[in-house]
Amino acid sequence: MARKAPKTHTAAEFDLDVLSSDTDLFRWFLLCYLFGKPIRSESAVQTWKLFIDKKLDTPWAIDSASELQLVRVLHAGGYTRYQHVTARALKLCMERLIREYEGSLLFVLDSSLDEDEFSKRIQKFYGVGPKVAEIFTRETEEYFARRVE
Repeated sequence: MARKAPKTHTAAEFDLDVLSSDTDLFRWFLLCYLFGKPIRSESAVQTWKLFIDKKLDTPWAIDSASELQLVRVLHAGGYTRYQHVTARALKLCMERLIREYEGSLLFVLDSSLDEDEFSKRIQKFYGVGPKVAEIFTRETEEYFARRVE
């Protein structure tokens, strides 16, 4: 029996224009971060929507939220086994994004020479591995293509 290929999501599916604003770029990053965890993609999307509804959709909001607040959102979205680990990882990720890039993923993008450097910088954030970086950076290819022109 053939394995079903995993669904490939795009930012447009979630009404995000990642190159238009730091808000959309960050929301896409947060969704990709959640996709990268061992959970069904439907649960990741549901959790992501809860983060937005609870106004936990900026690096500063996540960084200043208590770990318990984050755990509750993650649990409500379907993270029943990894909510504590994921909450802590998100906080560590946001701390670095704020400390090194003033909380701006557009700043990370603008200061990267090319897609490869951008991917490597993203992977320095806690909890971001090659798969999350691949999903996330797929949406920024146009930015680097325009830069070359």
